Amino acid sequence: MTIRVLVADDQSMVRAGFRMLLSREEDIEVVAEAANGLEAVEKAARLRPTVVLMDIRMPELDGLEATRRILATDNGARILILTTFDLDEYVYEALRAGASGFVLKDDPAEQLLGAIRIVAGGEALLSPAITKRVISQFSRIRQRAPQKELEDLTERELEVLRLIARGLSNAEIGQELYISDTTVKTHITHIFQKLDLRDRVQAVVLAYESGLFDTDARNGQPDERSVR
Repeated sequence: MTIRVLVADDQSMVRAGFRMLLSREEDIEVVAEAANGLEAVEKAARLRPTVVLMDIRMPELDGLEATRRILATDNGARILILTTFDLDEYVYEALRAGASGFVLKDDPAEQLLGAIRIVAGGEALLSPAITKRVISQFSRIRQRAPQKELEDLTERELEVLRLIARGLSNAEIGQELYISDTTVKTHITHIFQKLDLRDRVQAVVLAYESGLFDTDARNGQPDERSVR
């Protein structure tokens, strides 16, 4: 199945570079370009691309607000944030808004292509490095009270949520807890349903903002923000 991509960036040379790169792939088609956030919102609504490559800093409407507007009308939209700065505060806000991950503009071509395919497949792009360098960096904002829904999670589901927030894959979670991949997927499905989450990115954001790792630290368990 062809992955239909909308490229939103205010620099024409950047858009041309992405188009040239993506056009070489048999399973990817660039269906449109947008020079600002307003264009991105309009074209996303009209063309329903599989993935939106969204620059975070654009005129008229930035990528953060464009992400919010696109997801407000299409909760199934998959948005990859493009940024030059891997510790940009807007990246964290975009993840909170529902973006499926982010890539750096100077990442290797194969990494960008892999990210597009991962997100197009319905997964969230959140590596351990991103977890440590971005989520932890900006989780220093004022934490909200833990959501009441967390009380509905079983102890095992809380364990799984903590491991998701550390950036572990399903296979790694299974190895850590000595359970099968199928069981891991079942736990994750239940977690997403109980907490009304769309993917792993939102699970990580919620885990940090609700203070799960602060609780771990108080209980003598390692805090992810101290992990090297």
